[in-house]
Amino acid sequence: MTTTLPVAVTTPAALLSEGDRARLLAPKLRALGDDTRLTLMLLIAERPRTVKELQEATGLSQTLVSHHLAPLREQELISSKPRGRSNVYSLCCAELGGPVQFLASLAAQAPEGAAPVSEVT
Repeated sequence: MTTTLPVAVTTPAALLSEGDRARLLAPKLRALGDDTRLTLMLLIAERPRTVKELQEATGLSQTLVSHHLAPLREQELISSKPRGRSNVYSLCCAELGGPVQFLASLAAQAPEGAAPVSEVT
């Protein structure tokens, strides 16, 4: 006769208080809080891209694109892999693409200055 004991697997995040999770999340959200960085994230969410591809899509200089990619890398929201003389930037994890695109879509739902849906009668 074999007895099986239930085992719960707990992720490290589940061991943190809400305040601790908020403190860890805040720098990541600050990195996304710039419209240029968010634009870069949306482009990278579509598919991995090089700095040159990001330049062409945004019209920004190579220096400015690299400047805005740095906080995203520091917060581990994106990663880069060398490809020839370039680096290819991709999201840290596939699961991040959906939430980033969803958050960006919120802006299209209520134009600036428009009343939120809950206030419209």
